[in-house]
Amino acid sequence: MKTFMQKAETKSNKWYLVDATNMPLGRLASQVAAILRGKNKPEFTPNTLCGDHVIIINTDKVVLTGNKLEDKYYRYHTGYVGGLKEIQYKTLMREHSDKAVYQAVKKMLPKNALGRQMLTYLRVYKDDKHEQIAQKPEVLNLEGRR
Repeated sequence: MKTFMQKAETKSNKWYLVDATNMPLGRLASQVAAILRGKNKPEFTPNTLCGDHVIIINTDKVVLTGNKLEDKYYRYHTGYVGGLKEIQYKTLMREHSDKAVYQAVKKMLPKNALGRQMLTYLRVYKDDKHEQIAQKPEVLNLEGRR
């Protein structure tokens, strides 16, 4: 029996629309990362870009469980000496909830060139308006809502 290997020429790209209303941030990010990798397809190949495009809307309504709004921090470094910056998730979710969701999905993808390519298939919007209407995205219902 031969092993099936996905090629770039034979892959099919679908567009999915995910509504993030009342979804926990981690569950949303892990399920979207699996779709971007292509793990929901039977022809999944780990070394090939075989995932689908995902549009996430309503990120303002994403939920963080427990005390994560108070206790969790988004940390990044500016590149200068002493340049570690911290933003509390309460502030981040209020001002830039799309960035919080984007970063959560990004950290669940592979940390290599293939992961960076997968990230170009992700679109994140704060409200329910998006620019990809011409692609006719299929509404995807993810489990794990509160």
